[in-house]
Amino acid sequence: MTGGLARAGGRLAALLMVGAVCQTGPAGATATGPGPTVPAQGAAVQAASVRPDIVTWGASADGMGQGTPDRGYRLVVHTSAAGTGLRVRVSNAFGDRPLTLDSVYAGIQRAGAALEPGSNRRLTFDGARTVTVPAGATAWSDPLPGILPAASNLVVSLHSPDAAGPATGHGMAMQTSYVTQGDHTAEESAADWTDTTDSWWYLDSVAVRPRNRDTGAVAALGDSITDGWASTGDQNRRWPDYLARRLQKAGTEIKGVADEGISGNMVLADGAGQAALNRLDRDVLSQPGLRTVFLFEGVNDIKAHTGVTAAGLIAGYREIVRRAHAAGKCVVASTVGPFEGWPEWDQAGEAVRRQVNQYIRTSGAFDAVADFDRILRSPYDQARLLPFLDSGDHLHPNDKGMQAMADSVDLASLDCDH
Repeated sequence: MTGGLARAGGRLAALLMVGAVCQTGPAGATATGPGPTVPAQGAAVQAASVRPDIVTWGASADGMGQGTPDRGYRLVVHTSAAGTGLRVRVSNAFGDRPLTLDSVYAGIQRAGAALEPGSNRRLTFDGARTVTVPAGATAWSDPLPGILPAASNLVVSLHSPDAAGPATGHGMAMQTSYVTQGDHTAEESAADWTDTTDSWWYLDSVAVRPRNRDTGAVAALGDSITDGWASTGDQNRRWPDYLARRLQKAGTEIKGVADEGISGNMVLADGAGQAALNRLDRDVLSQPGLRTVFLFEGVNDIKAHTGVTAAGLIAGYREIVRRAHAAGKCVVASTVGPFEGWPEWDQAGEAVRRQVNQYIRTSGAFDAVADFDRILRSPYDQARLLPFLDSGDHLHPNDKGMQAMADSVDLASLDCDH
């Protein structure tokens, strides 16, 4: 088969799968979340509690400035695991008033804001087309029947008639999404979606029901490196993306990957997003099918010059492990990468980093350890990134560095029981 025919066949196969993805009609309602939730009723709640769903995409919630009434968002997200019964979680975690979404659709991206013909289907919430999410709450949609393939470019379109006050979303998406005024969520054409956004709005999780009931997921809790800063935009080259691609090909029960990184995030203190300790339940432990927390965070605490000590940061790690274990989740931790050459680097911070890394490697506090420091550092100067893997700012890895990190993870370590 020639390349052109192969691509055409692939597009046809994808289109056929899309037809299976989004059939009309809800298959039961559910509304859950780590904080206050939108009420669901009777048998729907019971059904939701036993569904073997797993997260196939996730992004940490954060404050996003002021909401805009009559604004539509067409949000492009790249899934990991395959499954049926697509559901999305919308979030008003940082709102100070109820958020009403009067139209939410899910489809498959064709190119830009255009969708594959026939793929765009309405999502409902407890059987209704409109959902009102209380301040601080989240709400899950009803599942859509059909199969969503792994590694799909899913497009969630949503509209709020009266959004106001603080909005919730994820600021640094490393992905182009689209904006419009008015409700154009049902349209598959890109004609009315002429503005763009580099953020995800009001959406923080997508889940599916995998074929194998034993399939689980991992959530990466991290900062800008996990969030994908300095990787190529619109190409899904964050290290959790590379990890997801490995997992899809591997004989492991872990297939779902949620990227819960926030640029600038710290373990101990709020600032760029809530501290890891403060957002752990909402962003990570609430994810359906979660089996393992992958903890890769601490460099911002160290370089912020706020007096954080190795003992203080280690205490934060221990608290994350305690809470994750109490929730029945495993914790894999990575060492903190080198950053000499970044403007905030100094010898005192380097000493803390090395003490923390020694603890991560040798304490036995974690269910497994990934040593990103060893992968990323120069053999000639262990405080510096290897130039081949350096984006140029001496803190964030480039695409090759992101892939090297993901390639170094022992996949078997993610598939543990606690």
